[in-house]
Amino acid sequence: AQRPLSDHHDEMLFIIQHQTSELWMRLMLHELTAAREQIIKGELQPAFKMMARVSRIMEQLVRAWDVLATLTPSEYSQFRGMLGHSSGFQPHQYRMIEFILGAKHANAVKPFAHKTALYETIMTEYARPSLYDEANRLLARRGFAVDSQATDRDFTQRYVINESVEAAWLSIYRDHENHWELYQLAEELVDLED
Repeated sequence: AQRPLSDHHDEMLFIIQHQTSELWMRLMLHELTAAREQIIKGELQPAFKMMARVSRIMEQLVRAWDVLATLTPSEYSQFRGMLGHSSGFQPHQYRMIEFILGAKHANAVKPFAHKTALYETIMTEYARPSLYDEANRLLARRGFAVDSQATDRDFTQRYVINESVEAAWLSIYRDHENHWELYQLAEELVDLED
């Protein structure tokens, strides 16, 4: 899978950087999907570990770009033309991670429309509640007064701030001793966002 298209020495660096990033993204999807399922079931302890792992993977991905930064723009331009129209932001896994984390935008699915099976997979994730949506739905199941506009909305749309959700999370933070598990969930969500 490491077959450069040019004779330029640094293309191998570029290829391996992107392939390892895709492997990390695959693990992120595995962990995020499982964490969301645990939240749906109300089993938060396993979700915490999975979410913490994703936060560490994100740190790893950011640090890995330091290696790619050793490639100068002029070195990159020596083989960039051989790569065609590819982009590091086109892998379907990247889009799926965006969707599961709540970044929903219709234009993101268009590049995959010609690949039927992949398109269906992406559209399924696009329509599903995000990790945060499921956390808010859990608040409602645990007795917090969360509006149905936040729990039963069109999940293909970006989340819109909801006062009832804010009030629920505020209650949790104000009384975290009695809502420790939900408080910890909030903290894990914040870590993911960072």
